[in-house]
Amino acid sequence: MADKLIIFDTTLRDGEQSPGASMTKDEKIRIAKQLERLRVDVIEAGFAASSPGDFEAIKAIAGVIKDSTVCSLSRANEKDIARAAEALAPASRKRIHTFIATSPLHMEKKLRMTPEQVMEQAKAAVRFARGFTDDVEFSPEDGSRSDIDFLCRVLEAVIKEGATTINFADTVGYGVPELYGNMLKTLRERIPNSDKAIWSVHCHNDLGMAVANSLAGVKIGGARQVECTINGLGERAGNTALEEIVMAVKTRKDYFNLDLGIDTTQIVAASKLVSQITGFAVQPNKSVVGANAFAHASGIHQDGVLKARDTYEIMRAEDVGWTANKIVLGKLSGRNAFKQRLEELGLQLNSEAEVNAAFNRFKELADRKSEIFDEDIIAVVADEQQSGDKEYYRFVSLSQHSETGERPVSRVVFSIDGHESNCEAQGNGPVDATVNAIESKVASGCELLLFSVNAITTGTQSQGEVTMRLSKGGRIVNGIGADPDIVVASAKAYLSALNKLHSKVEKLNPQL
Repeated sequence: MADKLIIFDTTLRDGEQSPGASMTKDEKIRIAKQLERLRVDVIEAGFAASSPGDFEAIKAIAGVIKDSTVCSLSRANEKDIARAAEALAPASRKRIHTFIATSPLHMEKKLRMTPEQVMEQAKAAVRFARGFTDDVEFSPEDGSRSDIDFLCRVLEAVIKEGATTINFADTVGYGVPELYGNMLKTLRERIPNSDKAIWSVHCHNDLGMAVANSLAGVKIGGARQVECTINGLGERAGNTALEEIVMAVKTRKDYFNLDLGIDTTQIVAASKLVSQITGFAVQPNKSVVGANAFAHASGIHQDGVLKARDTYEIMRAEDVGWTANKIVLGKLSGRNAFKQRLEELGLQLNSEAEVNAAFNRFKELADRKSEIFDEDIIAVVADEQQSGDKEYYRFVSLSQHSETGERPVSRVVFSIDGHESNCEAQGNGPVDATVNAIESKVASGCELLLFSVNAITTGTQSQGEVTMRLSKGGRIVNGIGADPDIVVASAKAYLSALNKLHSKVEKLNPQL
């Protein structure tokens, strides 16, 4: 009889700690809904005490998610835990995840607490959290570098206080699969009440072993929950990639003998959504969700696949949500066909007005681009979802001139709080000129950290998707824009980023 492996997704909390990956409340809700369609067991929606914005995002997610458990992180103190409980109040199923560092280095240098003080604070935190919910998770931060005798004492005590999940955190990616798996196994064998809790793994990818360490924790250590993120998103080198864990366990069920509740056909959609919102592109050779993951260039491979797919494919592309990139709609397509395609792609808009607005954008695109693909529809909807009347800056139109030997000139029309503004500037190239023109009016003083262009589909008619990452006063934000004209897409992306800076939503997240 196979056990179930619980998938705990922390894209919205730990994944968001990547510099530049911060998300708005609406973006978090969109991702949370996709994670629910993916049938993720637990969604860690954020860290409620970190900022009013994160609190509101968790509360909103708790109000709309029905099929997954919604979780909030909290430090091991009553103020954080009470704030988490308040944010989670609307949730059908809720979890409080509290943590404190247990390694000698962290206790001495960061916390400046004695081991006994850490022990008492951990116990008190779990005891307090149990007053709000029966589902309490405890993590010993930097657990893989902690003294095992001390770790045994702490974890035995928090289980006795009511912790129902124990998460063995490899916070800095120090673990090596065999050692990490055996350390978890030792903890479970030595702690008398270890059978009273579900054991979890949370691994970072600093040495490129996050997935391997997590799977070792499952196979050797007996963990039955894996904490992971879409695309392996996360601070520094990232976290354990959800898609790799899920497909490894599913493909090699002969070895792991574990069941999953995940709908794998939603994996690619989740990957593309997270990539589009955060601006973190997925490398082509990334396993499962990379553009080349199921491509075969070698003649020998192609011949084998044509004869029998399983000669070189251990997974089917359609099983993880890849489509044939087929043409889905054209300029003669009606509103009902467009709406039906949105439903087939799992794209949800909040109102008929938004559907109509997205349909109008689609018709405009269809007039300019003869072939419309699924990816184009996704980009159109994403563009509509991040725009709206709430935009402080809104793109209107653009014209630019460039020729060899002359400095490019760009003229941009955009609105500022509803008032139309015209601007013109030169630059080293058309995009530089466009940014200079916008800056001549807004004078934001921000620093451009990233300018990235990706083709949404194939061919020269493809829309360009542009990411602009801006920094100002310690805040880092991403703006995304899509258009067949990459200069227009760049202007949209820059204004999108400026809108996020203007929102003044502050973030301050802990590391785990």
